[in-house]
Amino acid sequence: MSRRVYLHVGAPKTGTTYVQDRLALNADALRRHRYAYPVGPHPDMFLAALDVVQRPWGGLRPQAEGEWAALVERTRRARGTVVLSHEILAGASPTEARNAMADLSFAEVHVVYSARDLARQVAAEWQEQLKHRRKVSFATFLRQLQESDPRRSHRWFWRVQGLPGVLDRWGHGLPPERIHLVTVPQPGAPYGALWRRFCTAVGMDPEWAPLDSERRNPSIGVAESTLIRKLNARLKKAGMASEDYRALVRQLVVHETLAHRPRMKPVTLPPEAFDWAEEITEGWEDWVRASGVDVIGDLEDLRPVRPAPGTRWHDPDDPKPRDVASAALDALEALALEAARRAEPPEPPLTRAARLARLLKR
Repeated sequence: MSRRVYLHVGAPKTGTTYVQDRLALNADALRRHRYAYPVGPHPDMFLAALDVVQRPWGGLRPQAEGEWAALVERTRRARGTVVLSHEILAGASPTEARNAMADLSFAEVHVVYSARDLARQVAAEWQEQLKHRRKVSFATFLRQLQESDPRRSHRWFWRVQGLPGVLDRWGHGLPPERIHLVTVPQPGAPYGALWRRFCTAVGMDPEWAPLDSERRNPSIGVAESTLIRKLNARLKKAGMASEDYRALVRQLVVHETLAHRPRMKPVTLPPEAFDWAEEITEGWEDWVRASGVDVIGDLEDLRPVRPAPGTRWHDPDDPKPRDVASAALDALEALALEAARRAEPPEPPLTRAARLARLLKR
């Protein structure tokens, strides 16, 4: 089988936004090396992935109808090696994954999965859920994870972050050499390390995509997370439409405003939760070694890094009120400026006078 497709199925919060944007920015250059990233009329492959995983996703499900079939057809027509990528694919059920792989059976499919250490992923996924209108506290979110079985739980977190489960579903029936695990480097790694690892997984020279991406999916701090959690509760009662929430809260307030605040206190695991995270990670490492899948990077990157002795932990559910107030003022300023931008300009005085004069002549 001469055709080859690399299917990158996530996980969320592992640099996927950066990878996907860099692939899109360099699509023309990659074609010259017989690599295709066939996004089609959309900026990314989100709708196609949503068509696979069959989730409501804030009312966007109807827009996804037929998008996966269209992506498969573009893949079929593309020349050379094809790279497909979206992180929500990690959440596919066994049946959904099996159907998607069957749709790509005209090619030699390789599954790529990127993974990051569990301690950072718990904090990141909690914040991501806040950006999707959830209002669960960090303590409750963590307790629910600790009380559930990663291999059997239907919670979205384990569906997309549970390394063995994701690779079992997407790699079912594939030889281990066609399953590629990319570990996300720990903080302090040289710039571009993740990109180079991803390129190794898909057999691509990193220099074939010279345009760098500035897109990120940034995190927010303790106070900022509390603000969004409380705002979500208010907006749910107010009945805010999903499309308005995406534009005003997720994009404007979170991504464009709060994520850029200086000196934020990061959301991290409480010290007593690291034993739990390490135990799960050890099980994952054992599974990877026994499975024989291709590992790009270092499995040690998946081990949670404990805070230095004496480091103060900031409770994400109990920030200082003045910090929350400061974040709220920044959010309010951004919303006020956006409201002013969207408002129709006032009618100039001369125009009003001229219209009044015409009325008096009638």
